[in-house]
Amino acid sequence: MFAQSFGRGDFSVSGCRVCAGPLQALADFGRQPLSQAFVRPDEVSTEFCYQLAVGICTDCTMVQLLHEVPTAAMVHEGYPYHSSNSTVMRKHFQDTALSWLDNELADRRDPFVIEIGCNDGVTLQTLRDKGVRHLAVEPSGIAGVRVHKAFFNAASAAAIHSADGPADIVYAANTICALPDIASVFAGLAVVLADDGLFVFEDPYLGEILARTSFDQIYDEHFFYFTVRSVQNMADRFGFELVDVERLPVHGGQIRYSVARRGRRVPTPAVAVLLTEEEGARLTNPSIFDDFVARVDLTRDSLMSLLRRLTAAGHTVVGYGATAKSATTANYFGIGPELVPFVCDSTPAKQGTLTPGMHIPVRPPADFADPYPDYALLFAWNHADEIMAKEKAFRESGGRWIVYVPDVRVV
Repeated sequence: MFAQSFGRGDFSVSGCRVCAGPLQALADFGRQPLSQAFVRPDEVSTEFCYQLAVGICTDCTMVQLLHEVPTAAMVHEGYPYHSSNSTVMRKHFQDTALSWLDNELADRRDPFVIEIGCNDGVTLQTLRDKGVRHLAVEPSGIAGVRVHKAFFNAASAAAIHSADGPADIVYAANTICALPDIASVFAGLAVVLADDGLFVFEDPYLGEILARTSFDQIYDEHFFYFTVRSVQNMADRFGFELVDVERLPVHGGQIRYSVARRGRRVPTPAVAVLLTEEEGARLTNPSIFDDFVARVDLTRDSLMSLLRRLTAAGHTVVGYGATAKSATTANYFGIGPELVPFVCDSTPAKQGTLTPGMHIPVRPPADFADPYPDYALLFAWNHADEIMAKEKAFRESGGRWIVYVPDVRVV
């Protein structure tokens, strides 16, 4: 099912972006707009679109998009997501930085940390405040920390190494999965990572996506969908080694991967434990996606039926959180302003625009309570606890939340 078309754009991937192996199609969510391309009313005719489909490499097991959206189209000066808008995510990144000071960086003289795609800089700001040398490699620009405004690759890494020396930690959060040219990232690591340094990155975990039916984690900015097995294969291919993994509760379930130069560290038992879990869950078996797609379509049918019944009965339904992932939900399901008249979001750059593709107006949070709707469709379901605690008055007024991951519920 797809609600409408949005223009043209075909950037098919001919082979695995990790190993060039053959790709087997797994799921197709139709033509989609860019997930962060919020448009003004006079811009709707110019929307870029692409085919949102995922496949698996039958050689290295990496799950990835079958159509690549140019990175430059997604990342720019006005990129609207900011980690510090969430108190949970701000604390997560602060705690990450502080843990390095107590552990990985504790015995190093004049440590140096690089972050790839630092967004609004929460992690590096924490290190900066503790006197740690740091550098953001960030094409969209950020204030408050040292920045090398570029994409991370061998050339930028060489310039950084010349100016600052080797990095003890190269870190990335919700970034590596967005970079189709993964070979260039590892080429940069080969240049700038210290001999005993760590490349640490955290991204959505395919195991959680499948278990929770969190299909909306699949969108243009998530090119790769990592498992421990596929990351292990990827690191090995580029001369590195996966040495540690850690489950994270944020963003609907992620894993933090630690990669070192081959032979420099002994992998922790956690790597073997999760590899065994993945084998039992058949995460590298393409057939597991058949059940996943069936559950996604059941979610679609249940949610659309609920929204239509509520609208027909005269109830008001408002969206909450104009997230990137909500583009997949709205456009694959066909949720438009006739069912959800507007969506509230705290990001100023999004307010006054229309959501990608389905063109639902985005309004500031003040409009949520003026007056409260009968129901709120929680697009930002991965921040449910934080949002529901903040919007306690909505529940007290009789309002109900609609969530759809892992299934459709009214709470």
